[in-house]
Parts: sequence; C-alpha cells; structure tokens
Amino acid sequence: MDLSIAAILAQDGITSGAVYALLALALVLVFSVTRVIFIPQGEFVAFGALTLAAIQADKFPLSATLLVALGVLSFVQEAAMLLIGRNGESGAALVRRIGLALLKFVLLPLAVYGVARQYGHAALAMPLQVLLTLAIVVPMGPMVYRLAFQPLAEASTLVLLIVSVAVHYALIGIGLLMFGAEGSRTTSFSDARFEIGSLTVSGQSCVIILVSLLLIIALYLYFERTLSGKALRATAVNRLGARLVGIGTTQAGRLAFTLAAALGALCGILIAPLTTIYYDSGFLIGLKGFVGAIIGGLGSYPIAAAGALLVGLLESYSSFWASAFKEVIVFTLIIPVLLWRSLTSKQIDEGDQ
Repeated sequence: MDLSIAAILAQDGITSGAVYALLALALVLVFSVTRVIFIPQGEFVAFGALTLAAIQADKFPLSATLLVALGVLSFVQEAAMLLIGRNGESGAALVRRIGLALLKFVLLPLAVYGVARQYGHAALAMPLQVLLTLAIVVPMGPMVYRLAFQPLAEASTLVLLIVSVAVHYALIGIGLLMFGAEGSRTTSFSDARFEIGSLTVSGQSCVIILVSLLLIIALYLYFERTLSGKALRATAVNRLGARLVGIGTTQAGRLAFTLAAALGALCGILIAPLTTIYYDSGFLIGLKGFVGAIIGGLGSYPIAAAGALLVGLLESYSSFWASAFKEVIVFTLIIPVLLWRSLTSKQIDEGDQ
C-alpha cells in the first residue's frame, strides 16, 4: 500500500463513515427516548433507496401503498384506543380527536399516494424526486411506532428488542414483496471529479459528506435551540421526570421514530448512487451504524458519530488487506468495546432501579 491507495481508502472510509454516523445518531436517539434498540432502522435505508430507484425507473413506488396500509392500521388502532379510554370525555372532543387521527393517518397518506401516482415519474426533477421519496418513507416511522411499540411503551427492554426483531423481519418480507429480489441504483447527484494531487475525489462522495455534516449540525441545533428538541433530551434523560413536568413521552417517541425514519431514508438516498441496494441491504448497513452506536454506549451522540466514522475507516482498510473478512473485522470491534464497558460501568441491581 502506498500513500495514494491509503488516501483513496480513507476517502471511501470517510464517505461510508458519514452514512454510518447518521444511522448511529438515529439509533442512539430512538434508544435514549424509547428504550427500543431499533433494528429495523436499516429497512428505512433500503426503502428510501428503492423508492427513489422506482421513481427514476418510471415505476409506481409500491412503498406508497404500504404507507396507506400502515396509515389505515394506525388509525384503527388509534380510534379504538380513544374509544376505550375516553374517561368521560365529551362526544364533541372525542369526535375531534378521531377526526385529527383520520387526517393524520389516512387522508395525508392518501394525498401522498395520489401525488406519487400522478407525478412519481422519471421526468420529475431530481430534488422533487427526493422530496417525494421522503414524503413516502418518513411517515412510516411514527406509524411503525404507533402499531408495534407504543402499546408496549412500559415493557422491558428485552420485550421491546423481541418486537424490534419481529418488525425487522416483517419489513424485510414486505420489502421483498414490493421491490423484488433484484437490486437497484439511482442517478448520481454529482458527476464532478476533483483532483487533489494524485487523489481523485468524486462529487458524490463530497455530497454525502457535506449533507451528513449539515444534518449533524442541524440535529445539534435542533436539540439545543428548539422546544421539541429539548423535550426529547428531557425524555431521554428521565422519562418519569419528563412526564411529571408535562412532556408527552408518547409524542416524544413518535418524534424520535420520525427523525430516525428521515435519517434512514436520507442515508439510502445518498448511498444508492454508489452501491446496488437490495431489499435486505439495509440490515447490514444499519448494523454497522449500530456498531458505532454501541461504541457510544447507546447514549453519547458525539462518541457514536466518531465510532461510526471509525467503523467506516476500518471497513475500507479491511477491504484492502483482507477483503473476504472485512465484515468479520468490523463486527468483531463490538467485542472489546463491550468488554471494556462491562469492566468500567457501574453495576446496578434490579432491586435498586
């Protein structure tokens, strides 16, 4: 390996690490707010990439149909819970809340479905294709939370993990049904090439790194400067305390899943021009983000982002030295991290919690 090869591998590692960092931040956010280890995070990556690929191939994205189906199921569940737990609520107030749920879970997804049916074609401008993809995929996040996790919000972390695995397998099966077994790529956002000495930097890599940095900065400002961001931070620190001061932990959970779905879909859109994405590709990509989140202890955003960048660099250099074992090398990184954390973390007995 000479210096030029090392620089190329570093570029690839930083590009991949930027994507893994966004996924790691999403996983940390969801876990800290809801205690859910969100294994289906990778499915939003695949759905984002394959929905955009379907639009660019002049095919109707069946993920829009899935959005409507999830919305109808969410509305039925929401309406049933409102009717069961009305607690003396007046009929007008109940009708108003059910009407709001109907708008949110049924009418808006139907509107997105109609836009996708009418305008979801390759002739649509690239920025509008991306916006349409996000409009289809991102609302699935809070719907998945409403259907699978909100009814079990007070369950143990183990139960939530089991449900997360079940949702992961369900979404993989649905992805195979919607997109088929063939992989897809999307049009590159930039075909530019930049020469830096003997190193050639692709415009697509620059787009990925720049967008990732902007999103990380936006997340920081959101958590530091906005009321809803501070509410999410408060819920992450102490769910009971947040509830006592009037912060809705259910709303915080839905918001966390919305942000996670948005980050996952954006990651899929960003990497689809560089690699072929299959219906199940998101799991492996999300798992690498999970390694970064584990390095951060599922609690520290900066360390999780740094850990994800380390994962990207380790994967890139491993592909040069031991290509057949690069996945093994990356995932083996979890072992020393977990060992170190088990030796340094304070042990808490169940009776003290």
